[in-house]
Amino acid sequence: MRRGVFSMRTCRVKAYAKVNLFLDIVGTSNGYHDLDTVVVTVNVFDNVSVTRRKDDKIVLKTGGGLYYVRDNEDNNAYKAAKAFCDAFNVNGVDISINKNIPVGSGLGGSSADIAGVLKAMKKLYGIEEDVKPLADSLGSDSGYLLTGGYARLLGRGDKVEPLDIDKKLYILVAPSKGGCNTRECFKEYDSSPLSPVEGGADRLIENLKNNKVVGSDFYNALYPAACRVNDRILSVYELIAALSPSAAFMSGSGSSVCAIFETPELCYWALEKVRKLSRGAFVTETLSSSELKPLPFFRRSLYSLTDADDD
Repeated sequence: MRRGVFSMRTCRVKAYAKVNLFLDIVGTSNGYHDLDTVVVTVNVFDNVSVTRRKDDKIVLKTGGGLYYVRDNEDNNAYKAAKAFCDAFNVNGVDISINKNIPVGSGLGGSSADIAGVLKAMKKLYGIEEDVKPLADSLGSDSGYLLTGGYARLLGRGDKVEPLDIDKKLYILVAPSKGGCNTRECFKEYDSSPLSPVEGGADRLIENLKNNKVVGSDFYNALYPAACRVNDRILSVYELIAALSPSAAFMSGSGSSVCAIFETPELCYWALEKVRKLSRGAFVTETLSSSELKPLPFFRRSLYSLTDADDD
């Protein structure tokens, strides 16, 4: 094991959310669903702060933002820290997470926190080894969220193919009240599975590379199942679709309905229309790999459409 020289006591990072622009289920293996999904990081994030301890304890505190999760050993951020300590034989940490990514929204908040904790601890303790295997063992999108940007994920989401796309997308994100439990959504999907979409991801990728947004390219095989689990998702989708976005789709296993508009101004116009059904709706933009640095630090406001500059 190789370790760098370190002197910092606390490391703070942005743990970015992701949006699934395309999500298909192409089979099953070892009891899991095999995915083919095109994802991109967006400029909404949890603030993760990790401080070195002199003992082996891991202490997790969340809050201070918009959403709260359990501060115990069942939390995936705690599990990430424990896995890191065990793998690299380092002392424990105090973890503070200000939650801004909506819980149960299909935006990868839990996976983002896993990635954020691992990135922070890697820098904090001067570890040079790859932590993607740890991330993959803890959450399906976590390995990808260590780097972010545009990517195609296969398998359980652990097979990451970075995509050379810089297309800027302005997105209205509208979480549906009540969320959508991932396990229930997949169970509902299994009761009425859909046939894979031939060449769907390839078409989306090609059009985005050519700076085109084609509404029919954006697809989520879990959408019908998620609507059966939480019928509010359908209501939010129908309201957003009536506003004539360039594309409308659901992210992950729900409950967020996303809509792409040509400008931020149109996004904010639509935001006022959907708030009666989605009080937690917000406007964001995509962040390509060229806009993200290996270990980003937070310093400015959450919803700034230009806040991609990190220390």
